[in-house]
Amino acid sequence: MTEPTGFPWGPADDGLDQQYWDGMLAGELRLQRCTECHTWIWGPQWICARCHTFDPAWEPVEPVGVVYAWSRSHYPFIREYADRAPYVTVLVELPQAGGRRVLGLMPDAAESTIRIGDAVEGRFELDAGATWPLLRWYPTETREGQA
Repeated sequence: MTEPTGFPWGPADDGLDQQYWDGMLAGELRLQRCTECHTWIWGPQWICARCHTFDPAWEPVEPVGVVYAWSRSHYPFIREYADRAPYVTVLVELPQAGGRRVLGLMPDAAESTIRIGDAVEGRFELDAGATWPLLRWYPTETREGQA
């Protein structure tokens, strides 16, 4: 179950997202999918909002998608990243998960190089001293005129 850490991420006390975090440790992105109507669900829920089936299943999803939105944070909202500000947070749409969108950081992203619609791939990275890895996003294609 949940282990206490000095970092503000990891499984919730109610255990609802435990499979997500266990997947991260295993190098998998896991999202819920209804076993009845096959609707993808994110964030984690106890019940499918579409057909009201309880206890949706967790399925691995390839961590590839496109940037749906992004934001550069100059103020360190995540205390543990104060020395990394400014940093970029991206909202990535996952085509293999019915278009569900997940958040993550994009390390070393220059403001001028991020565009909505950019292809990205996720990597699971464990910060020094952290118990739970984070999903970080990296560009997968080079646009014309860029190296």
